[in-house]
Amino acid sequence: MASDVQGPGAQEPGGQGPGMEATRPVWALDPLEGVGPLRFGMRAEDVASALPDAHEPGRFEAEPHWPEILGIRFGFRPALPAVYAYFDGTGRLFCAAADAAHGPQVVLDGLELTGRPPALLQDAVHDLPWPEGSGVRYGPRGNPAVPAVGLVLRVQQTTGGVLTRPVLVGRGRADRCADDSEGRVPQCEWLGRQWPYPDCPAVLPPPDHEPVWPRGWRPPF
Repeated sequence: MASDVQGPGAQEPGGQGPGMEATRPVWALDPLEGVGPLRFGMRAEDVASALPDAHEPGRFEAEPHWPEILGIRFGFRPALPAVYAYFDGTGRLFCAAADAAHGPQVVLDGLELTGRPPALLQDAVHDLPWPEGSGVRYGPRGNPAVPAVGLVLRVQQTTGGVLTRPVLVGRGRADRCADDSEGRVPQCEWLGRQWPYPDCPAVLPPPDHEPVWPRGWRPPF
């Protein structure tokens, strides 16, 4: 998954390395409401309008069990996705993910969340001044999340190494967003390279396991 992003927002260095963007647009995370120019609850045409320079490399089924969940890739070079937008059965945006190599630099309280080494970002997220009773939670497979702001931290294999890929959800999906068994984040976002965590698999599904998905569904990336 890769793209060259030249969308809305200020430019600054980030993710510089083999196959990485020298500059990225900076998208502020507005917890539970949206990120950058995107607002949760938008329809697909609204998202396209908010990203006027973007191409749409393709659409896909994001869930093996819920075919009504639509995923759309948006990118700023043909066939190179930068942002993955997910729409529920009513056609409303409820989740978005930034490509680790070339997606926008998502920023929360000054902390850059995209394209970072996972160990460094994990420590930095823990150090943020979260309100009492909130903060980082870990899902069954060790993926960290902050339900209070609708943030899940995933990783992605890039030519520059394993780097962070922020996945963001709106208010209605935030309470259990860390739990990869409850469908709060689309199933396709839980697959592939996993967050480094003791006794958890490095890749899901494991290389020696071929799952039988309903309806012949296949992971889109």
